[in-house]
Amino acid sequence: QAHLVESGGGLVQAGGSLRLSCAAIRPVYGIRAVGWYRQAPGKERELIADITTGGFINYADSVKGRFTVSKDNAKNAVYLQMDSLKSEDTATYYCNPELVIANIEGYTYLKVWGQGILVTVSS
Repeated sequence: QAHLVESGGGLVQAGGSLRLSCAAIRPVYGIRAVGWYRQAPGKERELIADITTGGFINYADSVKGRFTVSKDNAKNAVYLQMDSLKSEDTATYYCNPELVIANIEGYTYLKVWGQGILVTVSS
């Protein structure tokens, strides 16, 4: 069963911007952490940005200064703002948040993957 829905991908010219969204579609207490990954054709999936459980934000060198990761606790959603896009940013992007689910015993932490969304940057 899907826990997330990703949106915001598509085709953009080099130098342009896109914002990816990843939202929980089932009731959750919150999102504790998130990683954004991408996988280009013929390459392995790589971590490009994350927010840790302690609230620290990290970026891969390839996207530092151009991409911004954020989290909206009220909407149970995470975002990846991508600016100054380059052709080498072309890839399928995946969110990987850690959901916080409240239950009778307390809280359960569940890491899930988005379905992936294609971003194509034309040069």
